[in-house]
Amino acid sequence: MEKFIRCLPKVELHLHIEGSLEPELMFELAERNGISTPYSSVEEARSAYHFHNLQSFLDIYYQGANVLITERDFFDLTWAYLLRCKADNVMHTEIFFDPQTHTERGIAFDTAINGIYHALRQGEKELGITSRLIMCFLRHLSEEAAFETLEMAKPHLNRLVAVGLDSSELGHPPEKFERVFAEARALGLKTVAHAGEEGPPSNIWDAINLLHVSRIDHGVQSSEDPELIKTLALSRMPLTVCPLSNIKLRVFDKMEDHNILTLLDQGLCVTVNSDDPAFFGGYMTDNFIALNKALSPSPSQLAQFTRNAIEASFVSDERKQEMMQNLDDFWDKHGIH
Repeated sequence: MEKFIRCLPKVELHLHIEGSLEPELMFELAERNGISTPYSSVEEARSAYHFHNLQSFLDIYYQGANVLITERDFFDLTWAYLLRCKADNVMHTEIFFDPQTHTERGIAFDTAINGIYHALRQGEKELGITSRLIMCFLRHLSEEAAFETLEMAKPHLNRLVAVGLDSSELGHPPEKFERVFAEARALGLKTVAHAGEEGPPSNIWDAINLLHVSRIDHGVQSSEDPELIKTLALSRMPLTVCPLSNIKLRVFDKMEDHNILTLLDQGLCVTVNSDDPAFFGGYMTDNFIALNKALSPSPSQLAQFTRNAIEASFVSDERKQEMMQNLDDFWDKHGIH
């Protein structure tokens, strides 16, 4: 089964590029840019990657991002992630970036997006991995700050497919960003939002009804609301679930407790993603393997996660058909019927 998982074509829809910063690259960029870190070694940095909730993770996440200074840094970060995608048989990825994490410390919006975007284009050309870029607003910051960020993004709208909402969910409900999301939609951007990770099911309802999202990022708390489950199943509203992240941040105590297969069996458009893989213990294949060990999904269930992700992706119908054909060809060759 592990060989099946490693070879399975995959699509990732929930990846924070800053969260793919491995300690080795963090040290390399710190040295390149003359920046001191609070860690004396890669091993010490790795040992610091222990969290008890979302906020304790975010504290170290933002600290690590301080080494990202130049366009080359953002390119190298993104390229390193794309190489992991290639190794994991990821056909397509839709990545988040947090411009406010960088603009708040004096790094130009253009610097961040240029480095990321050029790496994504090179990834398509050299690695055959298609991609889309989603700009997230940090929900612990103000609505005004989000509007300022959207203004900075206007010269780059052709490089963005959507806006998202991430950072601390508790205390920062979707309604806080209703107006800025409306403005983003008016500019032609799609919308997604983190909801129902640590927050209640009401955040999922509000993301749908107030922010008019095309996908819910996380969404695992939907199981607390039977009516919401029915609505999500009927609408095929995608949930970009991140199994290893959910365990690392104590959303579930252990993988055996995770509800992802239950949600899948209830007819929801559930997908598997890695979230912040450098911090949470694994990229796409690692997440699939962890699910397999704990929950023993069938091969068809594992393949369904990819089918759902293709369906939920922000690409042309032609590209979706191409990816679905790749998956069908794989299934015909390797599927356990």
